[in-house]
Amino acid sequence: SHFVWQDLDPVGFLWDFKDRIYHVDCKDAKRQVGNGRNGRLGSHLAWADPRRGWDFVSTGHGDVPWEASFRMLNTIGYDGPISVEWEDAGMDRLVGAPEALEFVRRLAFDAPSASFDAAFSTTS
Repeated sequence: SHFVWQDLDPVGFLWDFKDRIYHVDCKDAKRQVGNGRNGRLGSHLAWADPRRGWDFVSTGHGDVPWEASFRMLNTIGYDGPISVEWEDAGMDRLVGAPEALEFVRRLAFDAPSASFDAAFSTTS
């Protein structure tokens, strides 16, 4: 989530620090910049204030590239814990938290046991 509002690449980070990742925390953020009114540094405003430049939102409702992130986790062979840190001032937690968990579970798919081409090979 923090990578989003700081304009950092979370997928590139996973690759660059693949040997130092021991826990994945799924949290999302939504940017509200580029409209000439909201700035990135408007975070002094209360959560969910429409004048903020960014806000935390339920996982899957923001700007984190989740599918690319989970695919990279498979690529680097990550098999550690994955948690959902839920925070969204505009959504009831009893609705949002279970929805976020289901979203993460759908994306936390296993990597294939063989490469795509190898799956269709006639030799073993």
